[in-house]
Amino acid sequence: MIYSKYIIQRILFTLSISLGFLFSAYPQQTSDTNFRKSVSETIQIIESLFDVEVVDDRNLLENKELEYADWRIQQGNLEVSLTNVLLPFNLTYFKQADGTYLIRKFEHHKISIDKAVNKLAFLSKIFSTLKEWETRKASLKACMRETFGLNNAPKIADLKPILTKKRTFKGYSVENIGIEVLPGVYATGSIYKPYPLKEKAAVIITPNGHFMDGRYREDEQIRCAMLAKMGAVVINYDLFAWGESELQFPVENHQNSIASTVQVITGMRLLDYVLSLKNIDKARIGVTGGSGGGSHTMFLAALDERVKVSVPVVMVSSHFSGGCPCESGRGIHLCGGGTNNAEIAALAAPKPQLIISDGADWTYTVPELEFPFIKTIYGFYGKSEVVENAHFPKEGHDYGHSKRMAMYPFMAKYLDLDLDKVKDINGMIDESSCVIEDKEALLVFGKSGEELPKNALSDIDDLYKLFGEENKKNTDVKK
Repeated sequence: MIYSKYIIQRILFTLSISLGFLFSAYPQQTSDTNFRKSVSETIQIIESLFDVEVVDDRNLLENKELEYADWRIQQGNLEVSLTNVLLPFNLTYFKQADGTYLIRKFEHHKISIDKAVNKLAFLSKIFSTLKEWETRKASLKACMRETFGLNNAPKIADLKPILTKKRTFKGYSVENIGIEVLPGVYATGSIYKPYPLKEKAAVIITPNGHFMDGRYREDEQIRCAMLAKMGAVVINYDLFAWGESELQFPVENHQNSIASTVQVITGMRLLDYVLSLKNIDKARIGVTGGSGGGSHTMFLAALDERVKVSVPVVMVSSHFSGGCPCESGRGIHLCGGGTNNAEIAALAAPKPQLIISDGADWTYTVPELEFPFIKTIYGFYGKSEVVENAHFPKEGHDYGHSKRMAMYPFMAKYLDLDLDKVKDINGMIDESSCVIEDKEALLVFGKSGEELPKNALSDIDDLYKLFGEENKKNTDVKK
């Protein structure tokens, strides 16, 4: 058999490594230099030892050297070897479907799929019975409350909202709402009600996501209007320092970790308010949102026992926990020795939950990875039939038409809503009668905030002080 020159060279190189680098092409390293070596050279050794390809397509290893580099290689364990070599430079790896390993900067909210698989397998060993899961669940919830800072949140005695003039449309009405959720901190949103409202109504809280234009978006307005037509009082609210909330805090403040705390509290305070209204059925409460709103759908369902039904959209993932500090900035995913959004979604068990996923973002693994894990936990309660996954493999990151078409029947089923009220003569769900209002019509405090209450805060430092904390973020953004 005739071997090519390349194959012979690779065989000799691999042999030299297995013989203790006797034939290594690289200069011998000694303790005199602390065995310092180029990281790229060490990666090449790892490639040969484990017969893999490591791709540095962003030149993250360029000009990097590492002491005791080769000593960090652990024979028989590729992942540990890569971690040992990359971690000192705040780098990590992502294993690809073709078996290659991509080098990337370390991000606390993102891990590779193989690590997620191992994590879920590890978690599955921690609890295998309902009793063990309930212990884990209680521990996670207590930690999340503490980490979010909910236990230190100052209370608001008067939840009297600021409401704009009601607009009435076919089957529903809309008012804009501003409500003080923390001293001097006002949440803004829109409240949709069945019109006329004569019977006990369900409640649906819908936290906004990071989609452009927020609650002013067409699909946001349609979603809320349709649910109101079906018989629910729906509150859609802005993210902190996003949308109309920017009248108080500039959008840069959305990158502060306190944003996640304010958003969780906002959902709870709005629920406090709406449950104080007449004609509200306190036993029928749901929550749904997409993207960042999907994160807060999971958080609210996990932490507020009043929530009975949840539909997190394009956010449930075991390998991505949200790149925004308003989702992952407070470190709640460190709770319990380490958790992820799949386990956090499972905290809603045994209450009905529809997980909506797609094929073009971090939820593409839900049908095969996250959903079976979550369904197993529902099985502990004998309720595996009340958790569902609607997966759209050819769609992307949105809360678009097809995803709404999956959500409506689920909410109708478990919140006892009247789906027939939004069907056409052919029995199809019809969104065409929903009215899309201009942004200006949905504002609470005016175009320039001229109607903001006088006690409204504008300094992020003052917000942290409400929780007895200090703002340690390296930014100096003031109004």
